[in-house]
Amino acid sequence: MRKRSVWAWGVAIFCFIVLMIVTPAIPQSQEYHNFADQRKFLGIPNALNVVSNFPFLVVGLIGLVLCHHGNYFKLSLQGELWGWTCFYIGVAAVAFGSSYYHLKPNDARLVWDRLPMTVAFTSIIGIFIIERIDERKGTVSLIPLLLAGVISIMYWRFFDDLRPYAAVQFVPCLAIPLMAILLPPMYTHSTYWLWAAGFYLLAKIEEAADKPIYNWTHHIVSGHTLKHLCAAMVPVFLTLMLAKRDIETNRISLYRSWRISWSKTKENGAEMDSHTCTYSSVAVEESH
Repeated sequence: MRKRSVWAWGVAIFCFIVLMIVTPAIPQSQEYHNFADQRKFLGIPNALNVVSNFPFLVVGLIGLVLCHHGNYFKLSLQGELWGWTCFYIGVAAVAFGSSYYHLKPNDARLVWDRLPMTVAFTSIIGIFIIERIDERKGTVSLIPLLLAGVISIMYWRFFDDLRPYAAVQFVPCLAIPLMAILLPPMYTHSTYWLWAAGFYLLAKIEEAADKPIYNWTHHIVSGHTLKHLCAAMVPVFLTLMLAKRDIETNRISLYRSWRISWSKTKENGAEMDSHTCTYSSVAVEESH
């Protein structure tokens, strides 16, 4: 098992090196800082983009309290508590880092916006390894994953190249839904992972459509503000999942359970189609 782990890390590092060789550098565009909604309220510049980060603080603090107060989430696997603790710390820190950035958007402040998000992303990958693959491997991988996230931010800041950060951000976006669908879960309610992934995808779409959404809503709200609110739904759904879930007694993947449900639906439909109806003729007596 240890040899397989070494091979897995080796393949991942090799693929990353090849990606860095064959792809050009991606510098940070300064247009990124030019958000659609720059209105000032109560003396706060870019007010809605700043205030819309508040839900991250609320969810992050609630998650931390429930993790450590009486083990409300019933975290029993090795490393789970540390993984979820890092995740909720990252979520709560997003409120401060993103607010600080949006008060005066520039590259120097963007570091503090992206750093807590990276902590949350990489923690989630470690949690998934703990739950779906191996407790010990997932626990051991938490620190390297967190370091990889921090290094990707530092690499971008010093070399103006977003490729490592893009890999750290988007690999979880692909890996988590695939792992949630294909790997047998340890706990129930694993569809909440897909809800969380869906809201994150919606948030990225809203971020890309910042100015069009601002125009469509007649300058009421921008896409970036909505992006913050939708992204905050990710930890909300994961917190609900933790609160509701139990140990899964029948460990089958979502993909397999969907196939079983689809097969049963087809069989039921075939049975309904196979029923035949017979009609008997009824003699009608003529009246005189």
